[in-house]
Amino acid sequence: MNSNQNMPALTVTDLNRYIKALIGGDEILSAVAIRGEISNFKAHSSGHLYFTLKDGGAEIAAVMFRGDASRMNFRPADGMRVLVYGNVDVYEKSGRIQVYVRTMLADGVGAMAIAYERLKKKLEAEGLFASERKKPLPDYPSCIGVITAPTGAAIRDILNITGRRYPQAKILLYPSLVQGADAPASLCAGLAYFNADRSCDVIILGRGGGSVEDLWAFNDETLARAVAASQIPVISAVGHETDFTLCDFVADKRAPTPSAAAELAVPDCSELARRVAARGDSMEQRMLRLIRERRNTVLTQSRALSLLSPEGKLNRMRQQTEHGAETLDRLIRRLLERDTARLRSSAQRLEALSPLAVLNRGYSALQNAEGRIVRSAEQLSVGDRVELILADGYAETEIRSVRRKEGNA
Repeated sequence: MNSNQNMPALTVTDLNRYIKALIGGDEILSAVAIRGEISNFKAHSSGHLYFTLKDGGAEIAAVMFRGDASRMNFRPADGMRVLVYGNVDVYEKSGRIQVYVRTMLADGVGAMAIAYERLKKKLEAEGLFASERKKPLPDYPSCIGVITAPTGAAIRDILNITGRRYPQAKILLYPSLVQGADAPASLCAGLAYFNADRSCDVIILGRGGGSVEDLWAFNDETLARAVAASQIPVISAVGHETDFTLCDFVADKRAPTPSAAAELAVPDCSELARRVAARGDSMEQRMLRLIRERRNTVLTQSRALSLLSPEGKLNRMRQQTEHGAETLDRLIRRLLERDTARLRSSAQRLEALSPLAVLNRGYSALQNAEGRIVRSAEQLSVGDRVELILADGYAETEIRSVRRKEGNA
């Protein structure tokens, strides 16, 4: 008989408890750093993360509880290479050996780039990068909220540029962490504060340049969604001109640097003064031109109104009457002059034929007692009393003798 058959039998619970005690008491396994690739990743509704770590030759189960998972600055995914810190232990109920992860880091830039691209595609598919959802920046902000480190170069650059370009704008700083595992939550708190307070017109979220790891907090999914959900326009100003984070894509405006963000946030007072002066000159010219046009319109309408008004008609009729009277007067004078000339001519002809004209030349006429002109000697008899008509008067005479011319008998 085999001697092993005489050994006391253990329950599965006893065995698992014993293995757990062995592994849990191992000093090396109590604090390990393991590099591997994530597979079978599952984020439980409780906040715990369950996954498998594997390499080319083996794999091991891993779990990361909610408290530790909440401090990560990226979202794990299948296929991502990571470096985890924690301890190895046994889940007594199933006897399963697994790694209890307390800290997880993306393993190198390559893995971080994969995580970045995956999250970027996800947010883009949800429409968070769409231009139509982005809010316009205010033209003349009275207050600017800045979320950044209180001692960094970013806030100094923003204060310097806004003070020079648009000093009337008030700057409110929300001091925040800008790198590390706790930075996303701190930045989100700043966004929540300004959106609740509503004291600023635009928000600048950012920091100066740094390595990919330094800027990784601005690739956090929760932060990206908070930026997209902000009711106040957000300018993302992270790193240098060549650095792009997910916050840059979801923000309403992206600035390559904090200095550039300050220039986007406020107008330039000197440029505004020049534009106001130019517009003032332009408005003056337009006003003068408008006044001239209106004056001409008024004059034209006034003339048209005067033509239609009774007073205008009376004035025109008066002018026509005066003109007609002048014409008639000229015509009458012309007719009078013509008739006077004709009368003068006729008078001259009559005068030439008048007996009085003969008398004026020294001749006289003889008139009998009946008032008839004596034309022949036969009408006279001796003793007749007759009247002699002279040019300037009359004379009575008596006929003493009558002689007839020979040849008239």
